[in-house]
Amino acid sequence: MTMQTSRLSVPAVRAFVTTVDNHDREGFMVLLAPGATMADDGSDRDLADWIDREIFSSRGHMDVDSESDGGRSLLVRYRNNTWGEMRTRWSFTVDDDGRISRFETGQA
Repeated sequence: MTMQTSRLSVPAVRAFVTTVDNHDREGFMVLLAPGATMADDGSDRDLADWIDREIFSSRGHMDVDSESDGGRSLLVRYRNNTWGEMRTRWSFTVDDDGRISRFETGQA
């Protein structure tokens, strides 16, 4: 059962999912704190390269199954035109100003 994006608890996480699903790269970048970092399957990656390849050029989409850790962790069926659909986990560090300073993803 997919959660409605509008029901996600943390505004920055809700906006992250919305901008991914709407293929809104500009809106996505506004959500990130200066110097934001990310990791995929436990390895730090170049943020700009990764989001272009795994989200925006490949039309990524997030179907959220559940949230935990006060809304800062998601279990997601993620799909894009490169890899198809896979079950993934996402965790977010949200700064005091409401922007995402780090996110981590990987297969669940």
